[in-house]
Amino acid sequence: MTLIDRLRHALETGPAEDAVLLTGDHVDTDPLPSALSQAAVLVPVTDRPEPGVILTRRTDMMSRHAGQVAFPGGRIDPDDTDAIAAALREAEEEIALPRDAVHVVGVADRYRTVTGFEVTPVIGVVPPDLVFTPNAAEVAAVFEVPLGFLLDSGNHIEASVEWQGRNRHYYEILWGEHRIWGATAAMIVNLSRRLRWNA
Repeated sequence: MTLIDRLRHALETGPAEDAVLLTGDHVDTDPLPSALSQAAVLVPVTDRPEPGVILTRRTDMMSRHAGQVAFPGGRIDPDDTDAIAAALREAEEEIALPRDAVHVVGVADRYRTVTGFEVTPVIGVVPPDLVFTPNAAEVAAVFEVPLGFLLDSGNHIEASVEWQGRNRHYYEILWGEHRIWGATAAMIVNLSRRLRWNA
């Protein structure tokens, strides 16, 4: 079974009956705005014997989420036909990932952020060892993390912090010098529970 077939089968099969998917930051914070802005991210999985996932670290100058690790992605624009088109466009703009190099497998579970976004993760398979060119205004670094490491629940660390007077729970994943947390980590946790990679 190819990587594409394996991912597609896992997405279509769905999570185990006892799996609890994370729906958003709103679980233990203030209610979300009534009107959510739509956004999409690309989860680029490298097609190699031990697949990896391409992630970015945002620049420290970004007005939102400065310095944080994220999937390539952003707001869905009016010109985008759907979440897939938006994710591919954003990945091309942010790291120069050619749209035609991505084999889209499907979409995963949406995640709602306390900042008012509903994010659709788009799973795509890309050739290994592509050369990425970060957009200097948005991306400080591009790096790859083994898919197996990200999906291993043993690497999903539960943490909490007080934010705006409330105790906010979140997940973080540590890879070398990189700290993956917040919405990006939550979407990875959901992927782990849905894909059941080692099942």
